[in-house]
Amino acid sequence: MKRWTLEDIGKLAGVSRSTVSRVINDQPHTSPAVRQRVEQVIRETGYQPNSAARSLASSQSRILGLVMPSILQSAFTDPYYALIIQAISHACNQHDYTPSLFLFQSADEEAKMSQRLASSGLIDGLIVTADTIDSQFVQMIQPYAIPFVQIGRPLRESATCISYVDVDNEAGAYLAASHLIQQGYQRIGQLATLHNTAGHDRDAGFRRALLDRGLPIDEKLIALSSFSEASGYRAMQQLLTQKPEAVFAQSDAIALGAIRAIRDQDLRVPEDIAVVGFDDMPLAASASPPLTTVRQPIARAGKLAVETLLDIIQTSPQPARHIVLPVELVIRASSGAVS
Repeated sequence: MKRWTLEDIGKLAGVSRSTVSRVINDQPHTSPAVRQRVEQVIRETGYQPNSAARSLASSQSRILGLVMPSILQSAFTDPYYALIIQAISHACNQHDYTPSLFLFQSADEEAKMSQRLASSGLIDGLIVTADTIDSQFVQMIQPYAIPFVQIGRPLRESATCISYVDVDNEAGAYLAASHLIQQGYQRIGQLATLHNTAGHDRDAGFRRALLDRGLPIDEKLIALSSFSEASGYRAMQQLLTQKPEAVFAQSDAIALGAIRAIRDQDLRVPEDIAVVGFDDMPLAASASPPLTTVRQPIARAGKLAVETLLDIIQTSPQPARHIVLPVELVIRASSGAVS
């Protein structure tokens, strides 16, 4: 099979090599008639541009980096990360970009890679997700010119100047706690994580719902967890000593661990303790009993993160884009509302 070159395409189209290059890289100063003729020759010959040469010509690599700071183990155990990676990859493919995933095992690795990623020119932009409160990754890349978008609200002091896509975590937790209160439960516990702003916002929504309905906030009914089933199991074991009537878990993974811990104490869900989660992962509907949970639009968040980053690349990073997506409560049997 013949390996076509820019010169070959130019000869067949009756134009120069540089004109072919401008058409391939979608650059201006080419008439519609010439562009159409070159594109027709490309289709007829099946010519495939050399990706490295194309990147040099356009000053773009068409690669978007997806960074998950300091959460290597969670990336392979929490189903949220699999879904967000899938959504981002799909959106990249739709826009003819290649996603590249970067995972760090420690803060040292994170620090070493931040400068390399931001200044190498190997990627056109970054999507930063699963950022933890103590991560310095965003602060380390901010001095560089590389465009980036964060999934999840940044810390409040830096939120105004950083573009991000988030879900309404506080409103979701408020819905979850309000639902349990409406079911008549009084001693409502929470399995909470304070590792990132999502956890802080969900905690705020939970507390606000109790206060709005005149229920006291008992700190003994709040156990700390991380976003994993194993951690949820351990936190629920701790919380069981306080004899809660119902529990809001800040993620579905935590909720599934909590249900297992409840059953291991020969208690029933929801007859003895009601449980509500957050995420609406695929396993939520098939859990036993099916899990009442707050549904967040993970696929849409991943898609919007890619589209927002591309908008920043093509226009300007300022003003910062702040997108907060709505959530909804999905009521199933685990909260006692469905027989």
